[in-house]
Amino acid sequence: MADIQPFRGLRYDVAQVGDISDVIAPPYDVINEQMQSDLYEKHPCNVVRLILNRNEPGDADSDARYDRAEKFLKRWLDDHVLIREREEALYVYHQEFEWAGQKFLRKGFLCRIRLEKFGEGAIYPHEETMSGPKADRLALTKACHTNLSPIFGLFPDSDQAAQAPLEKVIAGTIPIEATDHLGVIHRLWVVTDHDAINQTREVLRDAPVFIADGHHRYETALNYQAYLAEQGKLEDESAPANFVMMMLIGMSDPGLAILPTHRLVSGLPDITSEELVAALEGHFEFETIGEGDAAMQECWDLIDADGGQNVFGFGTTADRKWTFARLKDAGPMKTLAPDHSDAWRGLGVSVLRCLVLDHLLKKNLQGADPQCTYVRLLEEVSQAQQEGSCQLAALVPPAGMEHIEAIAGTFEKMPPKSTYFYPKLLSGLLLNPLDQ
Repeated sequence: MADIQPFRGLRYDVAQVGDISDVIAPPYDVINEQMQSDLYEKHPCNVVRLILNRNEPGDADSDARYDRAEKFLKRWLDDHVLIREREEALYVYHQEFEWAGQKFLRKGFLCRIRLEKFGEGAIYPHEETMSGPKADRLALTKACHTNLSPIFGLFPDSDQAAQAPLEKVIAGTIPIEATDHLGVIHRLWVVTDHDAINQTREVLRDAPVFIADGHHRYETALNYQAYLAEQGKLEDESAPANFVMMMLIGMSDPGLAILPTHRLVSGLPDITSEELVAALEGHFEFETIGEGDAAMQECWDLIDADGGQNVFGFGTTADRKWTFARLKDAGPMKTLAPDHSDAWRGLGVSVLRCLVLDHLLKKNLQGADPQCTYVRLLEEVSQAQQEGSCQLAALVPPAGMEHIEAIAGTFEKMPPKSTYFYPKLLSGLLLNPLDQ
């Protein structure tokens, strides 16, 4: 059972900071060094100083940045730059954005959700995690005792019954609003109406929750909970550290966009489209589309129109040609991925990794050692080919909600970069204190 709770969050005081757009930031893991510097310059209270404090000259060790983050947080609380909500609340969160010329409005709400170990409750992961980011986030949580960024969760809600009571309460009211560096408009409303909160909680009581983004942050919350338990610092089951801040969005929300993550493949010889077809022949049907960016766009349009997981676009950098490919023999996948389910083996990204890259190309191209980098935009694919930083570009179909439910619902992990939920959730709109 998903235990959803309202909470007294921490928010920036507009009277102190001015435009909320100046103090928010994207999640820490998409902030590069230049963006970090830009965010530091944007406002002296930008949340980047908490979520990704930078190393400074004279630091005794790498842990100094966690200590600085703690001091910034304490100062902002003491100076009332950050203020605590007077009442427990759920927080309605809308994101208005455009993608490929189409407008979207994604609706959800922020809450506290009781932590559950994977496999022991109703919360399901769908991606693997790495130890390094979890160690980093745990050190930061120990320093700040606060969830600084929300986790992104999904739940089945065919009639949007969980969101409806909250939307009714906020109708006609003015939100807190911020616009991020990508032009996405983020709006936040505070809902303290007990009846609406209870209706939403009741709808979710028996619903499974799938983590869409923030797996490292969720596992960090589990590790922080365990750390406090070892120290004897968890007072009871209602202690804040038994929960984590999560944005919940119904899977049927019209604004929920799952985008593809395309692969740029290096570690190959400089192959042509004819050589690629020869290496993959027998397992795919091929159609040569043409050369350059127009052909790449046509390949993507064919993939998008098809809607299946068995179609791909291959661009060979050596001749700038694009080939549309349709899988016709998936038989080897059972041998290549024997420990995975049929649903996992049917994913386009699984076929690409197991059959195309690790099997056929390694087998048929001498010296091939395929390595992938990941991009979301066709413009990034084009730029990489112009720079010659990859020998092969692979356009892949995005996984859908049905794949997440089928695979994650049995606690099986999807391949890396199977899904990309756009846009990201902001850091800085709301913080969740864990020590009170």
